[in-house]
Amino acid sequence: MQMQIEIKHDAQTRPAARKKRGHAAYGYRLWGQALYASVLKLDPRTQIHNPVMFIVWVGAIVTAALTIDPLLFGPSSATRTYNGVVTLILILTVWFATLAEALAEGRGKAQAAFLRRTKVELRARRIKHDGTQEEVPATTLRKGDIVRVEKAEIIPADGTVIEGIAFVNESAITGESAPVMREPGTDMLSSVTAGTTIVSDWLLIQVAANPGEGFLDRMIHLVEGAKRQKTPNEIALTVLLSILTLIFVIVVAAMAPVSSYLNARVNVADLIALVVALIPTTIGALLSAIGIAGIDRMVQFNVIALSGKAVEAAGDVHTLLLDKTGTITVGNRQASKFLPLPGCSPHRLAQVAMLASHFDTTPEGRSVVDFAKLQGVVAEPLPQGARGLDFSAESQMSGVDLPDGRKIRKGAAAAIIAHARGHFGTQAPPELAGAVEAVAREGATPLVVSSDGDILGVIELSDVLKPGIRERAAQLRTMGIRTVMVTGDNRVTAHAIAEQAGLDAFVAEAKPEDKLDLIRGEQAQGRLVAMTGDGTNDAPALAQADVGLAMHSGTAAAKEAANLIDLDSDPTKLLEVVNIGKQMLITRGALTTFSIANDVSKYFAILPGMFSLALPGFAALNIMGLATPESSILSALIFNAVIIPALVPLALRGVRFRPKTAEGMFRRNLLVYGAGGLLAPFIGIKLIDLIISGWL
Repeated sequence: MQMQIEIKHDAQTRPAARKKRGHAAYGYRLWGQALYASVLKLDPRTQIHNPVMFIVWVGAIVTAALTIDPLLFGPSSATRTYNGVVTLILILTVWFATLAEALAEGRGKAQAAFLRRTKVELRARRIKHDGTQEEVPATTLRKGDIVRVEKAEIIPADGTVIEGIAFVNESAITGESAPVMREPGTDMLSSVTAGTTIVSDWLLIQVAANPGEGFLDRMIHLVEGAKRQKTPNEIALTVLLSILTLIFVIVVAAMAPVSSYLNARVNVADLIALVVALIPTTIGALLSAIGIAGIDRMVQFNVIALSGKAVEAAGDVHTLLLDKTGTITVGNRQASKFLPLPGCSPHRLAQVAMLASHFDTTPEGRSVVDFAKLQGVVAEPLPQGARGLDFSAESQMSGVDLPDGRKIRKGAAAAIIAHARGHFGTQAPPELAGAVEAVAREGATPLVVSSDGDILGVIELSDVLKPGIRERAAQLRTMGIRTVMVTGDNRVTAHAIAEQAGLDAFVAEAKPEDKLDLIRGEQAQGRLVAMTGDGTNDAPALAQADVGLAMHSGTAAAKEAANLIDLDSDPTKLLEVVNIGKQMLITRGALTTFSIANDVSKYFAILPGMFSLALPGFAALNIMGLATPESSILSALIFNAVIIPALVPLALRGVRFRPKTAEGMFRRNLLVYGAGGLLAPFIGIKLIDLIISGWL
């Protein structure tokens, strides 16, 4: 009882624990580190990796030289002050871009710092070959070593439990304070992670990784945004922006001789300002921050992305494979009805079902006992000498052999029918098939009960759908994502559950190779596929899927094969992962639309300012009514610079995601960010012009 109270208390503190951990990624320390890192990123060797901002950086160097000598490139009407102001604005533009990236990276580094704090200098009790123990630093442990960990001690290395049973507090890794049980014998329960703490009993653990190769080490490396690789979509967009930048540089460079021919001489600083206004500086400055923030949002959601490509692919998923148990349904099926066959009373069926479940340790078996008690059956001790049969996947039934020779069984219909025929030579009553089929049609699982080969009736085990699963499936369908349930249940049951959950399709009686074939079939048709898994048998399918979400509580093979790892081990989180991926892609598309629309508006500020004096016809383009050529150019440059930090919160937080089709999202981007991108510069540049025109 004491342990139960402690677990309940810890579970209630979970939101506060996560909130505290979340604050580690924000605050004055983050800003201080980001400001320092942003200055370091002004290094040209760093800037050259971002072609758009590198052009702005080069422009700042040129205008800085013109500030020293305005006649460096020939006759010019620009003063040192004007060139100096242009230089300052261009430097700020580049710095704002590096600050956006540094802020995004800083959040990942803050998360990594939090994880590093779990890697304290530990001592471990290693079991020697002769059975004695020796105390050694945890850093000296090697794969295959055996260590003993007692209550209140920190597990020194990733490993597998080979002896003992204990509750482990994994809040240092998952943020979930409720202890979880770890014991040998099952993939799901035998895996332990370095940095977690035993809160009861003891464990004997076989080390599964050498120093620097553990799961915690991988997490630290993965959450550091500075080490991430660009995704294919981001690379493609960077190439496009580079091509646009090169084209505009060539166009502006050609304007100098054309202007000279028309006797409309322009200053070099003005040409640089025009280049900066033409090229997509806004998205060029924010592109990297958007990608890093996508990974960071996964981390905040307790999902570790092994690559940026996984986050991006999640946003482009066409087909979503979902396990039934634990994903679509709550997980443990519950006994909900006793259906006696003719000649058997409901009370007798409940009595025999309870006896057959006495040695069944599965949650379903316990639910049969509890449901029988609700029907008024009194649990009595079994007579001495009774032998039990626990449920197993091989036998597909459980039961008890009583001292008087009676054999009572409960299990799958086929297994019970075979048992009755093989041991007693009895045949299934004709009403059995109809009763089993009726239960299956309801989406429930039928279990048949027999006593000495006499089949008495059917137990209905109901699968309870998770709350909101039907609504989520409808949202995914709205986004153009096809949902497919994969289950080992029979076809009738699978069809009923899929229909109740509102899914698009299902695969019944599925084996591991069936999942793999399904994924390959979808990919052969050009679709991206996502799936969840936690067992070794899921590893091939997780590796084949474009987005494979493995559970932290799952096997090492599953985690190695996947490209996303859920620290909360919640299979339904794949639905949220898709949302995060969609949000990253939408944010990138929205800000790209805004940036290009911005550039169109800035032309109406800079072009009239450059040519209105020499070519009076250009004055008609001054629809903003800007005061002077100098103020119009500087206003456009200032707006171009300040819009970057203004959009940083949006880039890091992401554009609000609403489930829509690709066409719907495209129209929304054009309407909101396209129109907004056109109007914002007109308002912003005019306001800046009103402020600075009195100073010039």
